[in-house]
Formats: sequence, C-alpha cells, structure tokens
Amino acid sequence: MKITFLGAGSTVFARNVLGDCMGTEALRCAEMALYDINAKRLEESKRILQAINDTINEGRARITVYHGPGQLEAALQGARFVVNAIQVGGYDPATIIDFEIPKKYGLRQTIADTIGIGGVMRALRTIPVMDEFAKVMQRVCPNALLLNYSNPMAMLTSYMLRYSAVQTVGLCHSVQICSETLLKGLGMEDKLEGRVETIAGINHMAWLLSLYDKNGNDLYPEIKRRAAQKNATQKHDDMVRYEYIKHLGYYCTESSEHNAEYNPFFIKKGYPDLIDHFNIPLDEYPRRCIRQIDEWEDEWKSIHNQGTIAHERSLEYASHIMESVVTNTPYKINGNVLNTGLIDNLDQSACVEVPCLVDGSGVHPCKVGKLPVHLAAMNMTNVNVQLLTVEAAVSRKKEDIYHAAMLDPHTAAELSIDDIVSLCDEMIEAHGPFMAMYR
Repeated sequence: MKITFLGAGSTVFARNVLGDCMGTEALRCAEMALYDINAKRLEESKRILQAINDTINEGRARITVYHGPGQLEAALQGARFVVNAIQVGGYDPATIIDFEIPKKYGLRQTIADTIGIGGVMRALRTIPVMDEFAKVMQRVCPNALLLNYSNPMAMLTSYMLRYSAVQTVGLCHSVQICSETLLKGLGMEDKLEGRVETIAGINHMAWLLSLYDKNGNDLYPEIKRRAAQKNATQKHDDMVRYEYIKHLGYYCTESSEHNAEYNPFFIKKGYPDLIDHFNIPLDEYPRRCIRQIDEWEDEWKSIHNQGTIAHERSLEYASHIMESVVTNTPYKINGNVLNTGLIDNLDQSACVEVPCLVDGSGVHPCKVGKLPVHLAAMNMTNVNVQLLTVEAAVSRKKEDIYHAAMLDPHTAAELSIDDIVSLCDEMIEAHGPFMAMYR
C-alpha cells in the first residue's frame, strides 16, 4: 500500500499525519511517498519521519522522496491514499503579498486563508496546481482517495469534486476541538466526558447545532449565560465567537481570529474601537508564520541532534480514515464534501462540512436537512465568494475574480467597487507567475 503526501515540506503536519500512520497497525508497513518542490524542507521531513519510523515502528514503513514537478507522476504512481497539504507561493512572497497590498487600500485581515481577498488569491494560485494533481492521479492512481488539508478548504475541495474525477474529502481539525474549546473556555470541563454534539455548515463556519451532556441535558442554556458574562467582564481570545452565541444563538467551529474576517461586523475602518474591544489580532497569520519558522529551526536542531523522536496519534482524521477504508471498520468524521442534498438551504454546488461515515467503500456523507435560516444566511455570504472564486478559476477571467472580491463580506464593507478592481489587479500582478493564467 502506498500513501503519497503532497507538500511534504510542511514538516510538522507531515509528521502528525504520517506519524499517525506509522503507529496504526493496518498502515505501518506502507510506502510513504514524500513529494515537494522545496528540496531542503523535503530532506528535513524525510529525516524526521525516518526517525519516527525507527523509534516507534521498527523501520517497517518505506519512506521514499520525490522532488519537483518532474517526479510528481512517480510520487503518485499506484497510491491508495493521497494527502494534500501544499501552500503555493509559501509565506514569502505569497502570504506577504496577500496582507501588504490590501493594507494600502485600508483593508486589514487576520488570517486570509479561507475567504476575503487573501483567501480568493490563495485559491486562484492553488487550483491550477490541484488541477495538475488531478490529471496525474486520474492516469496513475485513479482509485485513490484524496484527503485535502490545504486552505482555502471549501474552494479547493469544491473544485476537485466538481471539475475532476478524483475521490476527494476535505479535512480540518477545527471540528474535533470545537466543543472541547468552548466548554474549557467556560469552565465546564466536567461536561466533556460522554457529550453528544451535532456540527454542520461550511468549513471554518460550521455550527455547533446541539450539545448535550452524557445524561441528555441541553448544555446551550448554561453556555449562553456563561459566554455573555465572560464577554462582558473580561478580554479573551474567543470574543467574536461568543458574540456569535449572543446574537446568532450558536457557536461555530473555527477560531475567533478567523471568524473576525468572515463577515462585515468586526474589522471596520469607521469603528476602530471594535478591534480592541473584541481583541482581534490583525496580521495574525504573518506573525504566526514567522514564529513557526523560528520555532521550527530550533526544533529541527533538537531532533537532528537526538536522532530519535517519539510520536503519539494526533487528532487528525487522516490515519483514521485510511484505517477505516483498509480494514472496513466504520468510523465517523466531519468532512468537507459536495452538497448533494445534504443541507437543504445551502446552494447545492457548495462544499459543506457535515457528519460522514467511513468504511471500506469510502466516505459517505450524512443528510443534515435545514440549518436555522439565519445560520444558512451567514454561511451563504461565504459560499457566494467560494462559488465565484471557483468560477474564476475555471474561466480564468479577471472579471470573475472581481465578482468574487466584490461579494466578499469584509472586502465589500470596506472598499468601493473601483478600489476592489484596482486591488485585484495589483495583487494579480504582484503574484506574477502564480497568477499569470488569469487574463
């Protein structure tokens, strides 16, 4: 069995996913093919994964390395599972461009990897690469299951499901930690064990629709009381999502720094006090990238010197999905899939995040029905941008890129149409060869 990891230079993530596989009986003897265009990071990943393999797996996995576009076909040849974790353009220059040029127009962002002008540009430079992956997969591993972890999750997964024949599911760990984060943040840790929850919506804005304790008691009334009290009395890192609870009645999956830029409510030039009041970390993703780069250098030196590294199975779904498929053992996840009648009041072309059952025949999404109308409406403000961005990726017309940016809630709340068009043009030009296909 062969597991191919695209973007294996994302060393920490590759370590989590493939380390999980090495610690799973049904997967530990697989060939683990590492592919990246960055030779240095690829070599670092190989050394770390080999150390994990030797430490916890008696060297049973076979680790192979493939560098550059010329070796993509060999990396994918015969793969049963393909994990995608690429970041086209990386931190420098792409992420820097996604933040610095919008600032010239007065448009500030926090993460810029999901929607917003940063998310749109990230999708448009990534989809052509994903399209090439799909073409090669259809030739050399047509029955493989693609596990997509790259952002913007909904846009990339939507493209693969609508415009390729590759079996694809999008995965994000924000679902696994959603209710745990909420309960711990509100001092309700005693309700963690045995809790029962339902989560559905779209990636990074899926809603915690219900949450019950092990005795069947609804936890939302107490959650609402405590969340309102905490937001009123102290500054903390999750104020935006607690404000969602106050006004929308529900908590959502992804962090407050993410959700602050998914709507027109919190980051506003005319209301600068909102930034401080809701503790919104502008430019958080560039800071995080710099910090991770610095921390990685220290961690790499430590690992390299020790030569051995242990690993415990992470929260990531990937190894569980592979194990379920290989052993035909049922497993439940929340996955990003095409909305084939799963959520009645979201667009049927949308990529939605819903409960799914996994077994030997693959991933089977579960029907959710209708979301509360106001939650569906919040989702659709993001879905509109996702659909329009995918349209632009297919047409490769600048006009369609303008449409996606014009309908983005945060961008539209801050900029005029003329400024949006100018911003798009300037960013397309700045991204150079990554965006050269758009005319």
